Amino acid sequence: MAANDASGDHKNASNVEGGSHDNYSLVICFGEMLIDFVPTVNGVSLAEAPAFTKAPGGAPANVAVGISRLGGSSAFIGKVGDDEFGYMLSDILKQNSVNNSGVRYEPTARTALSFVTLRADGEREFLFFRHPSADMLLHEAELDINLLKQARIFHYGSISLIAEPCRSAQHAAISIAKKSGSILSYDPNLRLALWPSPEAARENIMSIWDQADIIKINEDEISFLTGGDDPNDDNVVLEKLFHPNLKLLIVTEGSEGCRYYTQEFKGRVPGIKVKAIDTTGAGDAFVSGILNNLASDVNLFRDEKRLREALLFANACGAITTTERGAIPALPTRQAVLQLLSKAAA
Repeated sequence: MAANDASGDHKNASNVEGGSHDNYSLVICFGEMLIDFVPTVNGVSLAEAPAFTKAPGGAPANVAVGISRLGGSSAFIGKVGDDEFGYMLSDILKQNSVNNSGVRYEPTARTALSFVTLRADGEREFLFFRHPSADMLLHEAELDINLLKQARIFHYGSISLIAEPCRSAQHAAISIAKKSGSILSYDPNLRLALWPSPEAARENIMSIWDQADIIKINEDEISFLTGGDDPNDDNVVLEKLFHPNLKLLIVTEGSEGCRYYTQEFKGRVPGIKVKAIDTTGAGDAFVSGILNNLASDVNLFRDEKRLREALLFANACGAITTTERGAIPALPTRQAVLQLLSKAAA
């Protein structure tokens, strides 16, 4: 959705390669893009899966595609292997009208692979191939600084903080975006199996916490970051995770919906019931829903009624994504979200 009040915004609107929308509302997503291998049948462990389907994934890339599917303007900055999978992923961005001019190709490492399954007990199981993978080898010197400066919203996770040189590249990108006046959006997207230790994960995730304007977390991440506190306790969230510069903190609760906290108010927005078959990418679809709304209305978090509408829209984005396998293939169009919302309201 284009910004309705672009006049007076300092972002320039020069054309961005691969992006067909105006740049006043450009959302740039930074981080990893990889191939998810998803079992062809539900409810089995990775070892029991008879076969796998390959699906493009990686949280920041999912969000970039999600925004574009909803009619928004997005770009992706990151690194893939100089290999068949890497070119396939970059091409998928382009096919989905995501600006891929910030993608770099690494000749010395492969595109990351992830095997992911939803077991019968409802728990997700991950197996990553990153030793190292191309995304970990993005250097600060490879950042597209002109592109970064155009972001109305700069969105990122914590996986790029795991190792150098990507950690320094992420710190530099955050700094450039902040100086350019971008809204900083952070989804820690905790994947403990990738970190050398839980302590390293906690320390690095929190190291950039205070810079973000918007943070989206889930209940497991609250428990982990607070050392085991009750994720449903508003006081825990407000005292330990809400910081003075934060404009909006969102806690996603899966099919139950989400909670929101701003400087002025807090509340809950219920989820939308669907028949879920694969939760991969649901959180990323939610993020794309809220960021797409925010990109065209940067003061959304000041108006509780509009914020609640945007969060209900985001809940619907997440719900639709669970009805198909894989992340990117399942991300909804704006039309599909509006249809689900009108059906839910009927």
